[in-house]
Amino acid sequence: MERKSASLYKWLATLAFALISFIALFPILGLIISSFRSSSELMRNGMSLTFNLSELNINNYSYIFTQASEYWNWYGNSLIISTLTIVLSLFFSSMVGYALALYEFKGRNVLFVLVLFIIMVPFEILMLPLYQLMINIQLIDTYFGVMMPLIVAPIAVFFFRQYALGLPKALMDAARIDGCTEYGVFFKIMMPLMLPSFAAMAILQGLNSWNNFLWPLLVLRSNDMFTLPIGLATLLTPYGNNYDVLIAGSVMTIIPIVILFLFFQKYFVSGLTVGGVKG
Repeated sequence: MERKSASLYKWLATLAFALISFIALFPILGLIISSFRSSSELMRNGMSLTFNLSELNINNYSYIFTQASEYWNWYGNSLIISTLTIVLSLFFSSMVGYALALYEFKGRNVLFVLVLFIIMVPFEILMLPLYQLMINIQLIDTYFGVMMPLIVAPIAVFFFRQYALGLPKALMDAARIDGCTEYGVFFKIMMPLMLPSFAAMAILQGLNSWNNFLWPLLVLRSNDMFTLPIGLATLLTPYGNNYDVLIAGSVMTIIPIVILFLFFQKYFVSGLTVGGVKG
């Protein structure tokens, strides 16, 4: 009887989550369908899930691939910035979180409290000081100016620290006895054990960087340096709204994030689960 009840609860839970997932996909499905509509059709009926096959076409995508050279320039900028942000953020944030978790030194707890404090401070409060800093060190309208606030992200440092707390210190001691340096201990012993946390943070940091709008809007000045969110926003002007190209371009922006998640999904759930608790 208990086995039947557990099986029923599992079936109901699966059905409920499937229904929630299906509802969550409605906006994306509406976006994809609307990307095959003409601008005039979008202005008349707006975005909807209902469609007539005779009214759908690939003209929007054809325009993007053949004539919208600026779009691919924005796409390339976003790919470069997001890729570098993921790599640098994982490298530096993991080292900081690892040190805060497994090394004993003066001020360690103070530094961790500062990390927590920065997490609690809204980014909008930090924007003006960061913007002034970018001006002073002449990083306005550069890739690094966009990436700098995300390279050592407080949330990533906190996540890696929590994950590293569960790593066995005995492995560190054994590696030191064998003559391994501290950098060797991290890169050869501990980093392979932290791969699930790297996968989870790669997805989260990549998503954050790819969708980042406000900070690049402040730092970037020239059209050639715009990222996708900013570039797509420029399609909406008082003199004309290119909703057809905007929607088709928005659908194309989903592809890298989907690929990133599919690539790291094997470790994503385990990385979040283990990294969220101590031990």
